[in-house]
Amino acid sequence: MIRKITALLALTVCALPAHAVDGVSLELGGGNGADLWRAGAQWNWQRKWFTSGDWHVGGYWEVSLGAWDGGRKTVYDLGLTPVFRLEQRAPSGVAPYAEAAIGLHLLSRQRITGQKEFSTSWQFGDHLGAGIRFGAHRQYDLGLRLQHISNASVKRPNPGINFLLLRFAYELE
Repeated sequence: MIRKITALLALTVCALPAHAVDGVSLELGGGNGADLWRAGAQWNWQRKWFTSGDWHVGGYWEVSLGAWDGGRKTVYDLGLTPVFRLEQRAPSGVAPYAEAAIGLHLLSRQRITGQKEFSTSWQFGDHLGAGIRFGAHRQYDLGLRLQHISNASVKRPNPGINFLLLRFAYELE
Protein backbone atom coordinates (compact mmCIF):
# COMPACT_ATOMS: atom_id res chain seq x y z
CA MET A 1 0.00 0.00 0.00
CA ILE A 2 2.86 2.41 0.76
CA ARG A 3 4.18 1.96 -2.79
CA LYS A 4 0.74 2.80 -4.17
CA ILE A 5 0.52 5.94 -2.03
CA THR A 6 4.04 6.98 -3.04
CA ALA A 7 3.26 6.44 -6.73
CA LEU A 8 0.03 8.43 -6.42
CA LEU A 9 1.87 11.25 -4.66
CA ALA A 10 4.49 11.33 -7.43
CA LEU A 11 1.79 11.47 -10.12
CA THR A 12 -0.04 14.21 -8.26
CA VAL A 13 3.09 16.33 -7.92
CA CYS A 14 3.84 15.87 -11.63
CA ALA A 15 0.31 16.98 -12.54
CA LEU A 16 0.61 20.26 -10.64
CA PRO A 17 2.02 23.40 -12.25
CA ALA A 18 5.49 22.90 -13.64
CA HIS A 19 7.23 25.46 -11.44
CA ALA A 20 9.13 24.61 -8.28
CA VAL A 21 7.58 24.08 -4.87
CA ASP A 22 6.73 27.41 -3.22
CA GLY A 23 6.60 26.20 0.38
CA VAL A 24 6.84 23.27 2.76
CA SER A 25 4.90 22.59 5.96
CA LEU A 26 4.67 20.37 9.01
CA GLU A 27 1.48 19.79 11.02
CA LEU A 28 1.08 18.12 14.41
CA GLY A 29 -2.08 17.52 16.37
CA GLY A 30 -4.79 15.11 17.30
CA GLY A 31 -8.42 14.47 17.96
CA ASN A 32 -11.06 11.77 18.43
CA GLY A 33 -8.55 9.27 19.82
CA ALA A 34 -5.87 9.67 17.14
CA ASP A 35 -2.63 11.63 16.93
CA LEU A 36 -1.56 13.05 13.58
CA TRP A 37 1.61 14.35 11.95
CA ARG A 38 1.70 15.54 8.35
CA ALA A 39 4.27 17.01 5.96
CA GLY A 40 3.22 19.01 2.93
CA ALA A 41 4.31 20.98 -0.11
CA GLN A 42 2.54 24.06 -1.45
CA TRP A 43 2.23 25.69 -4.86
CA ASN A 44 0.92 29.27 -4.70
CA TRP A 45 -1.76 30.44 -7.08
CA GLN A 46 -0.73 33.34 -9.27
CA ARG A 47 -4.24 34.79 -9.17
CA LYS A 48 -5.36 37.05 -6.32
CA TRP A 49 -8.82 38.58 -5.81
CA PHE A 50 -10.06 41.73 -4.06
CA THR A 51 -6.63 43.38 -4.12
CA SER A 52 -7.67 47.05 -3.82
CA GLY A 53 -7.78 47.24 0.02
CA ASP A 54 -5.57 46.13 2.88
CA TRP A 55 -6.56 42.47 2.41
CA HIS A 56 -6.62 40.09 -0.55
CA VAL A 57 -7.86 36.57 -1.29
CA GLY A 58 -5.39 34.14 -2.78
CA GLY A 59 -4.55 30.53 -2.27
CA TYR A 60 -2.39 27.54 -2.95
CA TRP A 61 -2.45 23.84 -3.76
CA GLU A 62 -1.28 21.61 -0.95
CA VAL A 63 -0.08 18.03 -1.34
CA SER A 64 0.42 16.27 1.97
CA LEU A 65 1.49 12.94 3.39
CA GLY A 66 0.70 12.16 6.99
CA ALA A 67 0.30 9.43 9.57
CA TRP A 68 -2.42 8.90 12.13
CA ASP A 69 -1.80 6.89 15.28
CA GLY A 70 -5.02 5.63 16.78
CA GLY A 71 -3.52 2.96 19.04
CA ARG A 72 -3.72 0.21 16.45
CA LYS A 73 -1.75 0.19 13.22
CA THR A 74 -0.64 3.48 11.68
CA VAL A 75 -2.94 4.95 9.04
CA TYR A 76 -1.20 6.86 6.23
CA ASP A 77 -2.98 9.78 4.59
CA LEU A 78 -2.27 11.27 1.16
CA GLY A 79 -4.05 14.57 0.55
CA LEU A 80 -4.57 17.03 -2.29
CA THR A 81 -6.27 20.26 -1.25
CA PRO A 82 -6.93 23.68 -2.81
CA VAL A 83 -6.72 26.25 0.02
CA PHE A 84 -8.32 29.72 -0.13
CA ARG A 85 -6.64 32.32 2.09
CA LEU A 86 -7.73 35.81 3.16
CA GLU A 87 -4.51 37.62 4.07
CA GLN A 88 -3.52 41.11 5.12
CA ARG A 89 -1.49 42.98 2.51
CA ALA A 90 0.14 45.51 4.87
CA PRO A 91 3.85 46.07 4.19
CA SER A 92 4.91 45.13 7.75
CA GLY A 93 6.70 41.88 8.49
CA VAL A 94 3.61 40.36 10.17
CA ALA A 95 0.40 39.45 8.33
CA PRO A 96 -2.61 37.70 9.89
CA TYR A 97 -4.72 35.37 7.76
CA ALA A 98 -7.77 33.11 7.75
CA GLU A 99 -8.17 30.16 5.40
CA ALA A 100 -10.67 27.53 4.31
CA ALA A 101 -10.34 24.42 2.16
CA ILE A 102 -11.98 21.23 0.95
CA GLY A 103 -9.81 18.49 -0.57
CA LEU A 104 -9.41 14.76 -1.15
CA HIS A 105 -7.63 12.26 1.09
CA LEU A 106 -6.65 8.66 0.43
CA LEU A 107 -6.18 6.55 3.56
CA SER A 108 -4.00 3.43 3.69
CA ARG A 109 -6.55 1.62 5.87
CA GLN A 110 -10.11 2.13 7.00
CA ARG A 111 -9.84 1.19 10.70
CA ILE A 112 -8.59 4.26 12.54
CA THR A 113 -9.06 3.28 16.19
CA GLY A 114 -10.61 0.33 17.99
CA GLN A 115 -13.99 2.10 17.83
CA LYS A 116 -13.66 4.09 14.60
CA GLU A 117 -13.74 2.54 11.13
CA PHE A 118 -14.44 4.30 7.83
CA SER A 119 -16.34 2.55 5.04
CA THR A 120 -14.04 3.81 2.26
CA SER A 121 -10.38 4.75 1.86
CA TRP A 122 -11.32 7.90 -0.09
CA GLN A 123 -12.32 10.75 2.20
CA PHE A 124 -13.00 14.48 1.96
CA GLY A 125 -11.02 16.77 4.23
CA ASP A 126 -12.13 20.29 5.00
CA HIS A 127 -10.49 22.73 7.32
CA LEU A 128 -10.77 26.22 8.76
CA GLY A 129 -7.58 27.89 9.90
CA ALA A 130 -6.08 31.10 11.15
CA GLY A 131 -2.54 32.26 11.75
CA ILE A 132 0.19 34.74 11.02
CA ARG A 133 2.95 35.03 8.47
CA PHE A 134 6.08 36.73 9.73
CA GLY A 135 9.75 37.31 9.01
CA ALA A 136 11.56 39.82 6.82
CA HIS A 137 9.82 38.42 3.71
CA ARG A 138 6.88 36.77 5.50
CA GLN A 139 8.59 33.46 4.88
CA TYR A 140 7.41 31.89 8.17
CA ASP A 141 3.82 30.79 8.72
CA LEU A 142 2.39 29.66 12.06
CA GLY A 143 -1.26 28.69 12.30
CA LEU A 144 -3.99 26.55 13.81
CA ARG A 145 -6.34 24.38 11.77
CA LEU A 146 -9.54 22.62 12.69
CA GLN A 147 -9.94 19.77 10.21
CA HIS A 148 -12.82 17.37 9.63
CA ILE A 149 -12.32 14.25 7.52
CA SER A 150 -15.23 12.07 6.37
CA ASN A 151 -16.68 10.59 3.18
CA ALA A 152 -19.59 13.10 3.05
CA SER A 153 -22.08 10.22 3.58
CA VAL A 154 -21.19 8.62 0.24
CA LYS A 155 -21.18 5.25 2.03
CA ARG A 156 -22.07 4.16 5.55
CA PRO A 157 -20.68 4.04 8.15
CA ASN A 158 -19.35 7.58 8.02
CA PRO A 159 -18.06 8.32 11.51
CA GLY A 160 -15.76 11.18 10.49
CA ILE A 161 -12.85 12.41 12.54
CA ASN A 162 -11.84 15.88 13.74
CA PHE A 163 -8.31 17.13 14.32
CA LEU A 164 -6.92 20.27 15.92
CA LEU A 165 -3.58 20.93 14.22
CA LEU A 166 -0.64 23.24 14.82
CA ARG A 167 0.95 24.07 11.46
CA PHE A 168 4.34 25.58 10.68
CA ALA A 169 5.24 26.40 7.09
CA TYR A 170 8.23 27.95 5.36
CA GLU A 171 7.86 29.88 2.09
CA LEU A 172 10.75 29.03 -0.24
CA GLU A 173 10.38 31.99 -2.61
